[in-house]
Amino acid sequence: MVATKSNVNVKIDTTVKETAAMLLDRMGIDQTTAIDMFYRQIIAERRLPFQPVVAPTLEEQLTAAIARRNIPRVKLEADENGCAVIDKDKHPEIYDWAVNG
Repeated sequence: MVATKSNVNVKIDTTVKETAAMLLDRMGIDQTTAIDMFYRQIIAERRLPFQPVVAPTLEEQLTAAIARRNIPRVKLEADENGCAVIDKDKHPEIYDWAVNG
């Protein structure tokens, strides 16, 4: 039995396509073969062959950074533009972190 072929048309960022094509070329794989391999892996595993994750929000990233630095969690005030106002004398460790990272 001869397998019939079908086209897949996708729009993808030019830089992503070019970078992936360059890396695939270095592996000796063309883009068509790579996409075919990807689809076959989806079929074999009956799921995506990687685990997508939700990117953390800015607040989650800041909370994690504060936890890693053992900086106490405090409620900060905000100015009329929504920017945090940190009192250097009241919270020197947070001020230092905000200024120096």
